[in-house]
Order: sequence, then structure tokens, then C-alpha cells
Amino acid sequence: MEINIIRGQNQIGGSIIEVSSKNTKIILDVGSNLDDKEIVVPEIEGLFKGEAKYDGVLISHYHSDHEGLATKILPEIPIYMGEKSHEIHKVTREYIKKEYLKEPKTFKPEEEFLIGDIKITPYLCDHSAFDSHMFLLECEEKKILYTGDFRSNGRKFFQSLLNKLPKVDALITEGTNLSNDKIGKINLTEKELEKKGIEILEGNDRPVFVLMAATNIDRIVTFYKIANATKRLFLIDTYAGVITDTIGGNIPNPRTFFNVKIFQTSSSKHDILENYPKNKIWKNKIAKSNFLMCVRTSMKKYLENYPKEFSFEGCTMFYSMWEGYKKQEDMKEFLKFMEEKGVKIISLHTSGHADEKDFDKLIKKVEPEIIIPVHTENSEWFKRYENCEVICDKNIIKM
Repeated sequence: MEINIIRGQNQIGGSIIEVSSKNTKIILDVGSNLDDKEIVVPEIEGLFKGEAKYDGVLISHYHSDHEGLATKILPEIPIYMGEKSHEIHKVTREYIKKEYLKEPKTFKPEEEFLIGDIKITPYLCDHSAFDSHMFLLECEEKKILYTGDFRSNGRKFFQSLLNKLPKVDALITEGTNLSNDKIGKINLTEKELEKKGIEILEGNDRPVFVLMAATNIDRIVTFYKIANATKRLFLIDTYAGVITDTIGGNIPNPRTFFNVKIFQTSSSKHDILENYPKNKIWKNKIAKSNFLMCVRTSMKKYLENYPKEFSFEGCTMFYSMWEGYKKQEDMKEFLKFMEEKGVKIISLHTSGHADEKDFDKLIKKVEPEIIIPVHTENSEWFKRYENCEVICDKNIIKM
């Protein structure tokens, strides 16, 4: 087998990785670059242009730095995604009127399938994207494990995943959190985040906002639990509403949870609101409630037009996103707006990516002969694993 890191080595995001046998060529993830303001399609012959030369593309999860180029793939090439991952991809892109994958092939965790002569086993893993997967690839008496993005501090039991993973010949792993400013830092768990949020709000009877990604489902659960514990209504807009409703089950959503209320920020989304007749809520009623509301920077205009009788003074807003987003102009503007309204901003966040102890546990379990770091700016960190060959500066690796 052969591994070709087309893109994603010594950078975070934009992952495109080729794995091939004598008879089969597949791609692991087709991410757009995080810094690209518009989609830029790389000139990759046989994947995005010319005659198709790949037998399939595996998508680990729905974050754009892993699937942002999926709709640009040549139509003859089959695309594989987790069932729920595709559903979230579809509803989010439909909502913002962007192109989405119509009929990819979907898979379920631990159900093996073949692309050509390569056997693939997807393993559900913990990440800030719901339905994220690692992939075990087996062919020509070799085993390769691709981690995608993963962590151990969410609401899934990491050891359960480790117990299922076999020893492998090569490990292609992310290393997002290995930049120098994060070395030595251990992630808070989502449960610790929940406890901290409840403690911060003790004795506070004012409304609360939380600035977060609507697709971060673990975080939605965390703040729903904080809202319940502090006796607040949990409010989500129509965008977050269709996402959580799509997942359903025990995820807080406006269809089956009586204490989750859904609101609209634009009249163009009124038809969505009407799908939730029991749990829809209007601005005037919100203004009279004690609530925990999930917001995004795009809601600035909506919040500017709140009824005059509602006072933002003394409210709290939890910032629950990557600190790097604070450099963006729309984020700066939104944070300034909330501060000028008298809202106290408190950072309450934890990473969606593995920390150092997670790599120690994973590598101890799968005992790879070769480690190929991707999705990191510090691939040299992995050289501490002296029993492994760590490849940081070579794109093509023959197994």
C-alpha cells in the first residue's frame, strides 16, 4: 500500500490524503483550507478535474476543513459519509442555500465495507462534530488507521473506542492541539465545563447568552444541562433547531423537549418555525423570560431590535469557541456590541481535539510502526515515540 499526503501535512485543516493499493485508489477527507475566504478547488487530476481515477472518497465528519470540497469532486467518484453526518451536512447547507451532497453512500460504525480491494472499518469517535469517525484500512496484509479529528473529553467513553482498535502498521493522526502554546495543557471535559457553568451562574437571576457553533452537539448538551440546573429556558434559533431535530433521540431539540424553545431571527425562516407549534417562542415572550440563549455573530441585528423593556444590563454571555475567532472582524464587532449593552463576557470552552495524554493512550494501544502526523503545525512532537518511525517531511510513504 502507498500513502500520499496531498495536503494537510504541517498545516491545520485542508486535509486531502490518498491511500492506494495495486488495484484501488481512495481519498481520506477533502477539506477546504481554513484561511480561504472562498472555496478554492486545488488542481488535482482525477479528483476534481479530468477523468476520474479514484474509487471512493471517505469523509470523517462534516467540518469544512474535512469535507468543504466534497461537492466539487467528479460525479463519477462515490463519496462515503456517516448517516447522521450526511444529514447534518444536508440540513445546514440547505438552510444557508448552498450546494450539498445529494446521495452519498452512507455507513454505520463498525460495519465493514469494501472499496475495491481495501477493507474499511469506521469507528465512531468523540469530536466537536456529531457522528465523527476514524477509519481502519486493511489491504495487502497492512493496516492503516486514520484518526480524522478526535478527543477524549466529550461525552463518549474513550476507552471503549480504544478497546476496539487493533495494532496497526501505520497511524495517520491529527495533532491540532500540539502548537507550543497548548503543550502541557489538558482539556477540560464537557462535564467539567457543565459544572463550571453552573457554579458561575449561582445566585444569578439574569438571562444568559452563549456564543457557540450550532453544529457542536456536545456543547449544546452541556449548555442545555446548565440551563436546566439554573432553571432557565433553553433557547435555540431555527438553524440550531433543524440541526438538533435532525439528530433527535436524546439530543435537546425543539420537537420532543418541552423546555427547548425555538425562535426565528429572520422572517424568511417562518416556515421552519411553524414545524414546531408547541415549542416556538416569540421575541416579546423571550424578553419576559429567564433564559439561556444560543447565539452567533450573525444575530447582532436580531438582538439590536429587542424590545425596549428588555435590558441586557447584568446579563452574562459565555464565549464557547476557539479563541482565534476573536481576531475576525465580525466577532470583534459582536463582542463589542454585547459589552456596550452591559453584558459580561466569560470564556467557557474546551477543545474538540486530542490533548497529549490522548495520543499517549492511542499510540500505546495501536502500536504503529509508522506515525504520519497531519492536521498539525508541530509534527515534530511525535518523535518522542522512539519505537515508531515518525514521517513529517515526506509526502509519499510506501508500506
